[in-house]
Amino acid sequence: MHGFARRPVQRADMIEVSSTQPTIALDHLVVACSSLDAGCAWCEATLGVAPQPGGRHALMGTHNLLLSLASERYPKAYLELIAIDPDAPAPARPRWFDLDDTSLQAAIAATPQLVHWVARSADVEATVAALRAIDADPGRIVEAERMTPQGMLRWRITIPDDGRRPSGGAMPLWIQWSGEHPSDTLPASGLAIESVEVDGITPELASRLGSLARNVDSSTPLRAVLVGRRGPVTLMSVVRRVSD
Repeated sequence: MHGFARRPVQRADMIEVSSTQPTIALDHLVVACSSLDAGCAWCEATLGVAPQPGGRHALMGTHNLLLSLASERYPKAYLELIAIDPDAPAPARPRWFDLDDTSLQAAIAATPQLVHWVARSADVEATVAALRAIDADPGRIVEAERMTPQGMLRWRITIPDDGRRPSGGAMPLWIQWSGEHPSDTLPASGLAIESVEVDGITPELASRLGSLARNVDSSTPLRAVLVGRRGPVTLMSVVRRVSD
């Protein structure tokens, strides 16, 4: 499989890559927090709106809050505020998004931080095969789920075995939803994603991401600009881990 060349698309949020490649889209941004209370307070102070209840991830011992970032350009985009669930048993494997990393834990103890982003694929297995062909392995495909008041959400997502963020968060994780999407029940927030920028990925990967993110020279692996009632707000990821 040889890439994600841009073609005319039928939906604003999806890039149709070829007749043999799945469509891809920006799914959500991930902000890590020391606790969901801290994440909620940060969200209200920084973005001017309260996040919505999410749920618990038994697979990873985490829980989350959600905030819609849906727009005409990214109709299903949302913000995930995620934290280690103090009431959940420790998982048998490293948690996703580097949440077990001591330097990241120290950073989010001070304030929540943008740490990663997740791209959606219509066929995650085909996407992973294409990425591995250019030496951009996003990790294994893992099945996950969480309960909501509307029922169970289920998805498949790529996660490196060590739980670390590929390219420090510049390379997205990849997700394929089964049925309902979290944004289907989120109220409008008045916020939207204006841009996503990454640094530290190869030109080959950048070409496959297409318009999902701009590949730039930066001091941080991931930067996102949100726009809303308060104007633009720039979120920047934690600088690469000192524990690497």
